[in-house]
Amino acid sequence: MASPTQGDAPLAAPAPAADATDAAFAAAAAVPDPGAEFGFQRPELGKEKLVGTVGFHERHVFLCYKGPDLWPSHLEASESDRLPRLLAAAIKARKPNLKKTIKLTICEGEDGTESSNGDVLIFPDMIRYKGLTHFDVDNFVEEVLVKDIDWLPRSPEPMSGSYIFVCSHGSRDKRCGVCGPALIKRFKEEINELGLDDQVAVSACSHVGGHKYAGNVIIFSSDAKGEVTGHWYGYVVPDDVPVLLHKHIGQGEVVDHLWRGQMGLSVEQQKRALELRNMVNGGEESLEETRTDGASFNPAAAGGCCQGNGGFTCCQTDLPKEKQDKSIIAEQNPKSSDKEGGAGSKKGDTKTCPVPIWFETWERADTYAALAVVAAAAAVLVSFRIYKNLN
Repeated sequence: MASPTQGDAPLAAPAPAADATDAAFAAAAAVPDPGAEFGFQRPELGKEKLVGTVGFHERHVFLCYKGPDLWPSHLEASESDRLPRLLAAAIKARKPNLKKTIKLTICEGEDGTESSNGDVLIFPDMIRYKGLTHFDVDNFVEEVLVKDIDWLPRSPEPMSGSYIFVCSHGSRDKRCGVCGPALIKRFKEEINELGLDDQVAVSACSHVGGHKYAGNVIIFSSDAKGEVTGHWYGYVVPDDVPVLLHKHIGQGEVVDHLWRGQMGLSVEQQKRALELRNMVNGGEESLEETRTDGASFNPAAAGGCCQGNGGFTCCQTDLPKEKQDKSIIAEQNPKSSDKEGGAGSKKGDTKTCPVPIWFETWERADTYAALAVVAAAAAVLVSFRIYKNLN
C-alpha cells in the first residue's frame, strides 16, 4: 500500500516520544515520600516531650469493630456505624454515674477470629464480653460500667497474657496510617520469632490522642508485682519493637525514653513517676532532658535489654536488689477516692496503693537517727546538771 501523502510530499514522521522510563522516574520523584512526610523519617519525630501526654482514665474499653481501612475519621459520630456510635453516646450520657473514668477505643474485629465484631475488651479488668450488638448497648453500659456487675446475657471471659494496641487510624491522621501498620508488622514478626504468639496479642486501634507522637503504642501487661497496668508509648519506630518486647513485657520495666504515661495516673503523677524512676535508676537526666528519639536510643548503654541470643531473656540490672523497684507510684486520685470505698470491687479489678521508694525510706531512717542523737545528747546534759546540783 502506498504511503499517505500530502500533495506530492510524504507526511512527516511523528516526533519521537520522551523515554517512558525517564517519565516514570520523573513522576515518582514528583510524588512526596509518605515515609519522609508522615512516617518515621518526618522532621518533627522525637522533638516534643512525651511524659504527661496521657489523659487521666481508670478503665480502658476496646470495642472490636471492623478494620482500619474501613474506619471513618470519627467512628463515634458515624451514622453508618451504629455500634461504635451508640456505645460512645451511652458512655458519655452515663459519665456522671460511672464507677471509674473510662476511655473508649476501637480495635480490629473480624468474625471468625479471636476478636470478632462486637467483642468488648476491658482493661485492667482483663475480661472480654462476646457479641455486643447495638440493641444491647444501653443495658451493657448500665450493668457493666455503671453498676460494675456482670452483664447477665453474657458471661465475662477472663483474658491472659499481654495486649499491644497500635494506633493505625489513617483516615484520622496520616502519620498513624503510615507508622501503625509498619509497627504491627514488626511486632508480629518479633513475637513469632520469640515463640510468643499465644502470650502476646497485637491489634490496630483507632484514635488514642496525640497523633503527632506516632507511632503510638499502648501495652497492657503485668508489672513486677503481677498487677496489670496500661502504659502508653510514643515516637515508637520499628527498631524499638524488640526493646519493648524484651524490657517491658519480658522484664516488666518501663522504657522511659518512649514513655507517654500510664492509665490511672494524672499528668502530674506521670511526670513525678518518671522523675522517681530516673532517681532510682541513677539517671542524671532531668525530666526536660529525657530523650525521645527512639531511633538513636542505645538500650545497652541505658541498662536496657540484651538481645544477643534471640531468647526472651534479658540482662540483670547492676543496681543492688533493694534499689530494683520497678513499680510506679500511683497516688490515690481525689476524683475516684469517694468511689473506691463503696461496694465490693469486681473480680479482676486491681488496686494501686502508694508504696515507699528506697530513698524515701533512707531519708526517714536518717531523720530518726538524727532525732535519736539529739535526744541522747539532751538526756546526758540533763543528767549532768542534776548530778552537779546534787554535789
